[in-house]
Amino acid sequence: MHSTFLTALEKYSESDWISVIESISADIHEVDRVATQVWFRFYPLDLVRHLESAEDLAQSMRGIAMEGDFGLLDKIDTSHRFLYGNRFWPQTKAAVVARASDDAPAGDLADEIRSIAKVVASDAKTTEDLTLGIAAVGLMTLVQTGFDELRAAPGIVQNPTGIMSRSPNEIVTERAKDDSQGLLGFLRTVDKQFSVTFTAFASEGKFKIINEEEIASASQKDHSRDWQSLDSRCWDGPVPIECTSASCGTCWVGVIGGPEKLSSPSSRERKQMKVFGYNQPEIEKPFLRLACQAKATGNVTIVIPPWNAVFGKKIRGNVEDAELEPATTSAKKLRDTIASAVSGD
Repeated sequence: MHSTFLTALEKYSESDWISVIESISADIHEVDRVATQVWFRFYPLDLVRHLESAEDLAQSMRGIAMEGDFGLLDKIDTSHRFLYGNRFWPQTKAAVVARASDDAPAGDLADEIRSIAKVVASDAKTTEDLTLGIAAVGLMTLVQTGFDELRAAPGIVQNPTGIMSRSPNEIVTERAKDDSQGLLGFLRTVDKQFSVTFTAFASEGKFKIINEEEIASASQKDHSRDWQSLDSRCWDGPVPIECTSASCGTCWVGVIGGPEKLSSPSSRERKQMKVFGYNQPEIEKPFLRLACQAKATGNVTIVIPPWNAVFGKKIRGNVEDAELEPATTSAKKLRDTIASAVSGD
């Protein structure tokens, strides 16, 4: 089924969606305000449309050095589990399906998001500031997966655990805290330790990080699990890492708690993020970072996307050819070196 409503939504570009999300951001509860922005960067509409138009999908994915598991079709009920609003997904899915089935002409995009959020809040007996983010996610999921696929999804979510089982305000407060450094913590400098709390597609947890250490470096020290069995891109730790020099784009993360506790992006990181196509905001402390470049001075909460690629020039048209080459070759060179070492050649 392809309704008039869905056809209308498909006329909006990715930049249109991002502008609308930014315009309603202040009305989204703080617990999901940044998380919603991160979700839209993890599932970029421009990249989806590029791949959908490809004559040879596999070749097109190789052309942008894509790795991991991209797309929403197998993640309709799970892509948003790092949002507090994830618990309202059953009501959100039902409201979006009902709206698309109604086939009434679509109104302004922001108004449609707010309308879904109002229905969800009523059905879930909660407030609209807690459903506004997941409502936007629901409509974009409809656009990217289609009506039939969305309707067929079970619409079931797991009960939240750990910090996510707390109230929205408690989660915000907890994310802002730093680990205690003890009674004499004010005297400690280099050896201060903090925590990075992470959510990945197949795992979640926490690892320690030393004051002013890069997130990627701290992640590499975590050998608590067989990370590669959970994500083939992971060699050590939960954050996929290849080059550690902002050349491959593998280690990009969304920061949903404590972005102000990370070092500001260098000019190289900002340039390379454009090469990769990741749409890092032009603000001093952005919520989209390269883990190999972001140094922590306190606790942070991150989300690890299930894929990475280099599509800035091809999709965004925002970089020159000369900027693209280092990002694609460095990662391949390192992978070939590792493979050779493992095989003993």
